[in-house]
Amino acid sequence: MRTLSFFIFFSIVLVVYSSLNYFVYSRGLMVFSCSPAYKKWYTLVFWTLVSSFLVGMFWERAASSVVSEWIYRVGAFWLAFMFYFLVALLVIDVVRLTNYFFHFLPDFSPAGKLYLGYTVIGIVSLVVLGGYINALTTRIKEIPLTIHKAVTGNPELKILMASDLHLGALIGERQEMKLVRIINEQKPDLVLLCGDLVDGDIGPALRKNLGKHIQEIRTPLGVYAIPGNHEYIGGIRNTLPYLQSINIKVLRDEVVTLPNGIQLVGRDDRDSRRMGETSQPHELKGLTKGLDHTKPIIVMNHQPFHLDEAVEVGADLHLSGHTHHGQMWPFNYVTAAIFELSWGLKQKGNTTFYVSSGFGSWGPPVRIGNSPEVVVFKVRFD
Repeated sequence: MRTLSFFIFFSIVLVVYSSLNYFVYSRGLMVFSCSPAYKKWYTLVFWTLVSSFLVGMFWERAASSVVSEWIYRVGAFWLAFMFYFLVALLVIDVVRLTNYFFHFLPDFSPAGKLYLGYTVIGIVSLVVLGGYINALTTRIKEIPLTIHKAVTGNPELKILMASDLHLGALIGERQEMKLVRIINEQKPDLVLLCGDLVDGDIGPALRKNLGKHIQEIRTPLGVYAIPGNHEYIGGIRNTLPYLQSINIKVLRDEVVTLPNGIQLVGRDDRDSRRMGETSQPHELKGLTKGLDHTKPIIVMNHQPFHLDEAVEVGADLHLSGHTHHGQMWPFNYVTAAIFELSWGLKQKGNTTFYVSSGFGSWGPPVRIGNSPEVVVFKVRFD
């Protein structure tokens, strides 16, 4: 059943991906068919880039290597180019439609169309390059927070939260070391990693020995994580031992009481059921039954659905990721329509919610309209 579902899903994705690329190709052909040589090279380069994503993705899963990683990297960048070529074509079509009624544009010669084609390629390239640079520029966001409950010991606590690391073929050792450097500089008491630590298949992370720096993190209250949907995409049974081997305590519908009395609730990802790993995920009400509500309750839940559940059980702080806040404009409007909170801070009742835009990226290593972040909560308990 799972194989059939994957086959149907992949078939749909393949048809959509191929159709969108053919649309971009056919429109580009109107520009670059001005000479046989242009048409030949345009066709060869275009379909090589299109196929690189599929070839790289399957090669990475079958036998991860440096070659497969770079093919996949080229294909991932092509996804960003493809999307913004589609946006550019949409803008051009709107201008053409307006010109049909008002006739404000001159007739383009073949040379003029060629210059227009190069201009579009140049603009899209600059957009993708800027998005790539932005994706490498991690912001540290500090949030002061007061929780009106008592803890044992120091009433002030620094909690560092990161989500969506996506360690793998595209997010490698350099980004991992950056995260560790940020953690060491911030000196948090507690580190919480809210899902999608790996980018699907565990092969690239194992090949590049990712996590060897994360396991060096030392904090007074430890490092805790929860699975995200990408841990299940790659296979939780392979991913979980890897996460445990790098000094990360993974909570799957579990509650841990920290030495100072904070009750940490780590939820398993909702995709665990869809991937056939669990028959029925636990409800938050059941997980928090019997907790001491005079002590702080922090909930980690990768996908920020059903926020009212956390309010009902009396959670003080609810942390999520997953959305990337759309990652590439204008997908932020899509995530804002799907989720009650796509990014940022929200107060509902006595519960404070935060949804992170994530540390890494999925698919294209490009961010436009938002930035990667690490969030530091400076919490005071009274």
